[in-house]
Amino acid sequence: MIDLHCHILPGIDDGAEDLDSSIAMAEKAISQGITHILCTPHHNNGKYTNPKSEVVSRVLNLQEELDRRNLPLTVLEGQEVRITGDLMEEIASGQILFTDLDDTYILIEFPTMDIPAYTENIFFQLRSMGKIPVIVHPERNAKFREDPNRLIEYLDMGCLAQLTAPSYVGVFGKSIQKTAKEMVEHNLVQMVASDAHGVNKRNFYMKEAYEAIAKDFGEEKVVAMQQVAKDLLNGDQVEMPAYAAVKKKKFGLF
Repeated sequence: MIDLHCHILPGIDDGAEDLDSSIAMAEKAISQGITHILCTPHHNNGKYTNPKSEVVSRVLNLQEELDRRNLPLTVLEGQEVRITGDLMEEIASGQILFTDLDDTYILIEFPTMDIPAYTENIFFQLRSMGKIPVIVHPERNAKFREDPNRLIEYLDMGCLAQLTAPSYVGVFGKSIQKTAKEMVEHNLVQMVASDAHGVNKRNFYMKEAYEAIAKDFGEEKVVAMQQVAKDLLNGDQVEMPAYAAVKKKKFGLF
C-alpha cells in the first residue's frame, strides 16, 4: 500500500516531533500494510517553509534510520504545497517537489476556509506546462464542503483530488465524513492518503478507510484508487474515472 501524503519527517513541521515519533509512525504504517510513504511536509503555509533540498536530505536520513532498524518501509521525498501567487516562480527556481521524478503531479493545499481567487490562473499555468495539480483534502475545505461540485471545474481542467483517510471514517466529525462519502461516490476524489501527523494525534486510518470504501462502493473502487496512488509515484498517466455532480437535496422535501 502507498501513502501519498504523510508528515513523518522529524522536526520539520507539525507532524513527527522527533526521530522517535517518526519511527513510531513508521511502525504504525507497516502494521497498516503501508510499504511506501511520500513524505510531504508543509511548504509555504504561512508557518513552515521546507524547500526541496532540505526535504531530500531529511528523507535520506530517515530512510537510513529505517534500514538500520530493519523496518520494511520506503520513504520518498515530496511536499504539501500551499497555493500562493509565487508558486510558478518557486517551481522555476527548483524549490518544489512533485510526487514523481518526472515532475508531473504536485500536491496542492488550499487555505481551510477559502479557495483563492488566483487558483484558476495558477492551475491553468501548471496545466499548460503539462503539470497536474492534485488538490489535497478538499473535504476539509469550507467552500468544497458547502458545495462539493466546485471541484468539477478543476477536474475539467485535468486536475485531481486526494481524500484524507480519517475523514472517511469520521475522525473529523460527521459533516466532513458525509462530504467525504459524497466525493468518493461521485468520483470527485480519485485517491486516498493518510495526512498522518503522529500516532497520538492524527493517525493513518488507511486500512480502515479502504475497508469502509470497499464495503460502501465495492472492492473495484479501492483497486482503482490504489492504482492512482501508484501512478502518481511513477509519473504515469492516471485513468480518470467518470465523475458526476452531487445532487443537492431541497430542504423540507423527503
